[in-house]
Amino acid sequence: MIADQGPTRNYEEILTDMVGQYQSALLNMCLICLKNRASAEDAVQETFIKAYRALPNFRGECSEKTWLMRIAINTCRDMTRTPWFRHTDRRVTPEDMTGLAAPEQQSSGLAAEISSLPDRYRDVLLLYYYQDMKLEEVAAALNTSPATVSRRLKAAREKLRGVLERGSEL
Repeated sequence: MIADQGPTRNYEEILTDMVGQYQSALLNMCLICLKNRASAEDAVQETFIKAYRALPNFRGECSEKTWLMRIAINTCRDMTRTPWFRHTDRRVTPEDMTGLAAPEQQSSGLAAEISSLPDRYRDVLLLYYYQDMKLEEVAAALNTSPATVSRRLKAAREKLRGVLERGSEL
């Protein structure tokens, strides 16, 4: 947490540590949200720029990871609302998805199915399963209640049930 860093660390050092610790997790999250590697890399960079600007105001009410994920999700949503984004090629290749899921899940199309879910379901799945966040952390990252996160997780699992059952037969 920023508050625990003490007065000797400056914001550049704190940001450098956060980049080292969370960059790949943020890239995976943004890649699934945006379905384009270049756009995902831009979103991660924008996330860290926004985080750096907001560091003096970070109160530590949630973990750094939760805070950064919230910024990344909002950044991805902002990017998808732009006219430019609607005209880009957003196909994701299997090479782009490396590291997001186990190979058996990738071959079953689970990552593709997750990326095609509506935002509210996709975001909770990504944060809960791919980022190993607790319900309370997911709720904080999405600015919603833990009960809402729980309901969305259940609904997302139901939507993916067919894909998951086919994957277990492989």
